[in-house]
Amino acid sequence: MTPVRRQSTITSPAVCAGIELHGGQHTRVVLKPAPVGSGICFVRTDVTDRDNRITVGPEAVTKVQNCTTLENSAGVEVSTIEHLMAALASVGIDNLIIDIDGQELPALDGSSEPFLKLIEQVGITRQPAPRRYVKVLEKIAVHRGESYGCIEPNPNLYLDVTIDFEDGAIGRQRMEIEPDTRSFRDRLASARTFARAHEVAALREAGLSKGGSYENAIVVDGDKVLNPGGLRYNDEFVRHKALDLMGDLYLSGPILGKVTTIRGGHGLNHQLMLALFANPKAWKFVTMPSENMELGCDSVLA
Repeated sequence: MTPVRRQSTITSPAVCAGIELHGGQHTRVVLKPAPVGSGICFVRTDVTDRDNRITVGPEAVTKVQNCTTLENSAGVEVSTIEHLMAALASVGIDNLIIDIDGQELPALDGSSEPFLKLIEQVGITRQPAPRRYVKVLEKIAVHRGESYGCIEPNPNLYLDVTIDFEDGAIGRQRMEIEPDTRSFRDRLASARTFARAHEVAALREAGLSKGGSYENAIVVDGDKVLNPGGLRYNDEFVRHKALDLMGDLYLSGPILGKVTTIRGGHGLNHQLMLALFANPKAWKFVTMPSENMELGCDSVLA
């Protein structure tokens, strides 16, 4: 995979709506084109008494329990952003305004596929500016309980994800992928989030998973998958973990490096990125200017 050389945004606005996985409320999202160098920014349109803009970045992460949550200095939050972020990463969207009228993105079907299709429908526009990558220079490793993660030099983004659950329906699964638009679409995009039946009650007591259902999540009970339609892939669980990792990594922008996680999750993903940026010798920004940037913006297929 050759890294994209130019910054990108979407060609025209796109709209979706649905039920929040954890909050259970109905939210509406509008994706809007943004200018060169502006980055990705959420705007809480339901908040009018204080700063309602939340700029995407690892420094904005405040919660990592069952999803990734961002918060600005005014205490305004947006959560469960990882599935949309993974879709944006797969097609290389650098600049985007995301209006949302609630705290949490809609779950839709529990995967990234609806977001990806939405982006592909409105199109992608390459912009006349070089894209900035985070290039990994030295290996960084972290531990979080029984979980392990590391990031090390590699010409492109490469993911090596292993999960290990006692539940017979999940077990130990591993996936390796160098994600680009095609491989993401074919292998990751439609993999859904999942929960174990014994966890659902605890999640709801904690104020989470209020909107969870068989329509937007896989539920397993021991060696059984409870969803009437079963799985989309035999290893759908590890595919979704790789999807989540891709979305969490993209909070830092496009990365050139190999990322390995074992028994990972949002907390480990965030810890790994903080450890990387805490070591200035372990990374640097690089750009890959395009010979044709002077031609201005142009539209491309996703």
